[in-house]
Amino acid sequence: MILGTVIGSIDSTINHRYFDGKKMMIVEKMKADGTLTGDYVIALDRSVDSGVGDVVLVLDEGNSARQILDSSDAPVRTLIVGIVDQAG
Repeated sequence: MILGTVIGSIDSTINHRYFDGKKMMIVEKMKADGTLTGDYVIALDRSVDSGVGDVVLVLDEGNSARQILDSSDAPVRTLIVGIVDQAG
């Protein structure tokens, strides 16, 4: 799991059909103390409805992400699974 802050989104005119109608978000990784690392991941947001500035919990393991999505062949590795309302 990765804790991070959403810093942007990705819009694509050409993509795999699985991503049609789904949000791809850029998430900057965060240390446990809340400081940003400067490193980022691109994560699918299918149901959490995160936005720029939200602190999110990201699952970064393909098999687990596909199980949550209930799709054995989804081309997904990284999935936003929750928004953190309050830390600590």
